Amino acid sequence: MNRLLKQYIKDLWMSIAFWAVAMGLFSIFRYYGIDEEEGFTVIRQYSGITGTLRALFGFMTIGVLIGILYATVDFVYEKITKNRLLMVYDVLITSFLYFIISIGVFTIVMVWFSEMYDLNLNTERGWWKSNKSFWATMLYMIFVSFVFSFIKIAREKFGKGVFLKMLMGKYKNPKEEKRIFMFLDLKDSTTIAENLGHFKYSQFIQDCFYDLNEVVPKYDAEIYQYVGDEAVLSWPYQKGLANNNCVDLFFAFQQKKQSKAQYYLDKYGVIPEFKAGVHGGVLMVTEVGVVKKEIAYHGDVINTSARIQAECNKHKVLLLISEKLLKDLEGKARLSSKFLGSVLLKGKQEEINIHAIDTK
Repeated sequence: MNRLLKQYIKDLWMSIAFWAVAMGLFSIFRYYGIDEEEGFTVIRQYSGITGTLRALFGFMTIGVLIGILYATVDFVYEKITKNRLLMVYDVLITSFLYFIISIGVFTIVMVWFSEMYDLNLNTERGWWKSNKSFWATMLYMIFVSFVFSFIKIAREKFGKGVFLKMLMGKYKNPKEEKRIFMFLDLKDSTTIAENLGHFKYSQFIQDCFYDLNEVVPKYDAEIYQYVGDEAVLSWPYQKGLANNNCVDLFFAFQQKKQSKAQYYLDKYGVIPEFKAGVHGGVLMVTEVGVVKKEIAYHGDVINTSARIQAECNKHKVLLLISEKLLKDLEGKARLSSKFLGSVLLKGKQEEINIHAIDTK
């Protein structure tokens, strides 16, 4: 619950800030200097710098209310639908909800300003149907909503904070970062694929990754890429260590699958089980591609993480972690670890100590 609240608050502040700025800019576009233009007659309350500031305050108030309500609707809607509807239905439903909310917010603010500044504004039922100013504002908000959606999609695609860094050109040249990687792979995938067939197996993997995506935001993880039935997750080093995010995510994913065990049994006849390898350290990050740009990580850390995960079958465990990363974890008291020895991972010259890990 605390993690869900934390996620909601982050999205809430982003929404409030965006819409407050967006509506503030709209008031400037609309009212700044309008009383000086030939052919315009502006009511006294909205003339001069005082009127501009009054309009700015009013529209920013609208922006704050819209930001709060839109963020709340998005949060609840995502939890209810779990992003499983077609995008066209998502757009239609959320657009309708936004429209209803916008009418309510504008009505509330207009009533408030009518009383505060003794304005004779029409706030009767259905006022918005013939109000040209309202429709002009809605057209602007629709355009701004597309911008906000683009920012959210880019943020989800590249990871929190990464999109802004890409815009600023931070990764045009390779940069050194310290990160944690988890390679998460479906156990017995070949057998499951043969039993289900390629179409149903694809649905099976899709369901598994839907469940994973519900868990990922709660543990501040970034999904680096999907490769077949494998997902690669990543954290900035300190964020991955905080609250044992880099290992607690795995156990939360396990619990999520167990809570839906009957669903998987009824639909596929098997409960998915994943194995994972976790390792962290310094590596290089850079922007690659022109037609399809993306962030790429290069270095020994990512290779070692993949090879640690490959050791799971050999040792018949679900989660392996490098000794170095285990020592850095904050909440080791909550974990049960078993040293499995020093192994020479394929392609490496030095041995690395690995541990099986579980909750107590």
